[in-house]
Amino acid sequence: MAKLGNFYYLCKKIQEIMVKHIVTFKLNGSNELRRKIAEDFKKALLALPEQIECLQSMEVGINENPSEDWDVVLIAVVPTMKDVSVYAKHPAHVAAAAILGPYKEARACVDYEF
Repeated sequence: MAKLGNFYYLCKKIQEIMVKHIVTFKLNGSNELRRKIAEDFKKALLALPEQIECLQSMEVGINENPSEDWDVVLIAVVPTMKDVSVYAKHPAHVAAAAILGPYKEARACVDYEF
């Protein structure tokens, strides 16, 4: 029975693996404009979990440290690496990403299982 219990435990652990999708953006424009764009982007992103089934959670931070160059970071959690693509192609995400359009100077991303 112990071996079956260990098998169950391992299967449960495999099911608990999720993916974090972390993206940070550097924006163009004045401080005021970058802040406004970042706030609009944050509002749109925070609405996504209700619109995209595979999106388990969304956290968005706007930089408060004036000595740093990057403006916005998002942390999205999805069940699988495949779901990162589902999330990225969803029309609601595409619309949110368009808010940054002409203001996006740089983007960096890391996706990892946890």
